[in-house]
Amino acid sequence: MKQRRLGKTGLMVSEIGFGGEWLERHEEAESVELVKYAHEKGINIIDCWMADPKSRDIIGKAMEGVREQWYVQGHIGSTWQDGQYVRTRDMKYVKPAFEDLLIRLKTDYIDLGMIHYIDSVEEWDTAMNGGYLDYVLELKEKGVIRHIGISTHNPVIGKLAVKTGFIEMILFSINPAFDMRPATENLDSMFEGYDEARFSGIDPERAELYRMCEENDIGITVMKGFFGGRLFDKDQSPFGVTFTPVQLIHYALTRPGVSSVLCGYDLKEQVDAAVRYETASDDEKDYASVLASAPLHSYKGQCTYCGHCRPCPAGIDIAMVNKFYDLAAAKEEVPDSIKEHYRALGVTASSCIGCRGCEERCPFSVKVADRMKEAEMLFGF
Repeated sequence: MKQRRLGKTGLMVSEIGFGGEWLERHEEAESVELVKYAHEKGINIIDCWMADPKSRDIIGKAMEGVREQWYVQGHIGSTWQDGQYVRTRDMKYVKPAFEDLLIRLKTDYIDLGMIHYIDSVEEWDTAMNGGYLDYVLELKEKGVIRHIGISTHNPVIGKLAVKTGFIEMILFSINPAFDMRPATENLDSMFEGYDEARFSGIDPERAELYRMCEENDIGITVMKGFFGGRLFDKDQSPFGVTFTPVQLIHYALTRPGVSSVLCGYDLKEQVDAAVRYETASDDEKDYASVLASAPLHSYKGQCTYCGHCRPCPAGIDIAMVNKFYDLAAAKEEVPDSIKEHYRALGVTASSCIGCRGCEERCPFSVKVADRMKEAEMLFGF
């Protein structure tokens, strides 16, 4: 299992992770075995947003004896009230719920203390101005949480989080369908009134969030990478085509700043299907051809960093050049961090010989040679 650095946290997390929200649907022993099986496959990061005692107990029992080998995303503000999950900033519930998390996970620390699920600016303001934030910062100061993160589906909130300076990573919803939709404070409304003609590729707010995370070394872990399974079914997919788990994992991992994709599992076979990404061929990872052939998509002319342009006779990693160009082009001045990443490629855009063979292979008709000239002008080499 390959590992990636989770931004400024410095944690080396498996690029395939474990989203734990389905654990309570099965017998406890079965779910404990499932988490242990994922660990055997090299998965070392797990998200526990769930407030119910059963899910927390399962994770605690699965990690027993190997706690130090897991990185836990534990959510602050996810509470269990009268047998129901309730998201709140009310400290009367927040503190006991977090203490319960520590007890049930059989641990005295949480690696990634998550500011739980904020999608609206109003709730952001509530969380950032009062006892809730004071509690999060106190936990960090005491070492009970090692790093501070946040979970959100809204890039506007993600950008506010980056600007705080104390939030080190973001749990964000990423898949090809979500990326083309505008920011919303209500996830359920994201695909109401969908009209392909209104959009052009990745939504600017989401693209800007990815740029900010890369520039500020904010790691991203991914939720909803499969869109709740809807992207596996052409009749439910907004694109009208079917994707595989490997394709969707690859899509998420090619976004700037992304370190790990947290998949939900019911069965060991689903763990195997996700982990198979590690040995998959380029053809099996190819999401771009699926998107390009879809009856509904709006990515024409936009690089999705898919790598179809390979091989370049001059040795240019075209996808990475385009990624760094996109990260830098929106800024008045090229950030030093991005320029150094670009320089580290060794072979840069200035080596382009203009053969345009890459353009013949590009599923989205990107004018690659022109982009290489623009990148050379932007970076100066």
